[in-house]
Amino acid sequence: MSTRTNGSGSNYEYVTARVRSRRAKLFDEDDYRKLIRMGPGEIARFMEESEYEEAMNALGARYSGVDLIEHALHRNLANHFDDLLRFAEGRLYDYIARYLRQFDAWNIKTVMRGIYSDAEREAVETDLIRAGEFSERRIERLLGAESIEAVIDVLADTMFGDALAGAYGEYEERAVLVPLENAADRAFYEALIAGLPDEPNRATQLYIDFLEAEIDFRNIENALRLSRSGADIDPAEYYIDGGRLFDEEELGALVANTDELVSRLRESTYGDDLDAALSELESAEGLSGVDRALNRALLEYSRTLSNRYPLSVCPVFAYVLAKMREVDNVRAIARGKEAGLDPETIEEELVMV
Repeated sequence: MSTRTNGSGSNYEYVTARVRSRRAKLFDEDDYRKLIRMGPGEIARFMEESEYEEAMNALGARYSGVDLIEHALHRNLANHFDDLLRFAEGRLYDYIARYLRQFDAWNIKTVMRGIYSDAEREAVETDLIRAGEFSERRIERLLGAESIEAVIDVLADTMFGDALAGAYGEYEERAVLVPLENAADRAFYEALIAGLPDEPNRATQLYIDFLEAEIDFRNIENALRLSRSGADIDPAEYYIDGGRLFDEEELGALVANTDELVSRLRESTYGDDLDAALSELESAEGLSGVDRALNRALLEYSRTLSNRYPLSVCPVFAYVLAKMREVDNVRAIARGKEAGLDPETIEEELVMV
């Protein structure tokens, strides 16, 4: 993926129309409940009769079972996001290209986790999503890296290089990946808002509004995960700058009290749009339940912005989040069925909006 500059003219009407069409094809709750009651072979056949048909057929000779499902999900997702860039022009292209760099961060974290856990290369490669800016050559170099330090060397000339190098010492000291994973996320989010005008126009302000909301939810999610990990780590150390609700100290205090956190969110600019999701967050049990509630809240808020500002970048980003969630849900179903989990347990792991 390369950044293209076509001047300031952006074709929002055309791109958002294409996005609406594609969003309408995403799986709904009925589809998920059908999939939950299928075996892996039936799930594969269901996908062959959906918009995943092309990817399933293209990969069917190389993979089977859950591996085929996962590779097809990732190929289809990457193709859709490549299409977004192909459709977009001007500043809109730049916004989308920036946002899709999250998959570079995803792939960095996936490779590091594979090295950390001594996973097989094939297992790591299955989890990569080739929808960011990294070339195939760089991805191959990442997959060939034999140590965390080698991964950082491969990335030295990228937007992630300095942040990862700066976090490496803490990784060595603590022997946990959290500092490096957060460094990758922070580099991504900082690049999203770098170089924007000091006095943004309406289109740019909506781009900023969407990202501020996402950063707020990522900060909450990261802080809650850290606070429940048992590690001796201050959540404020891994704060991502750029949100609108919290500073480092405040967030660190709120994560210790979910009720207080929910109350603060209800009183915030997100409150009216997140009533159902916040109720779910209030009643969530365990870290996985909180994570799902937060992801649901972000999806719900992104859809609200999409409906409120239909000719803006908001519908595009909301579609990206929804498509990613579809991939996550289908993967969770396929892996759950492979592991022999019952339908009720699998459904509890899904995020449906």
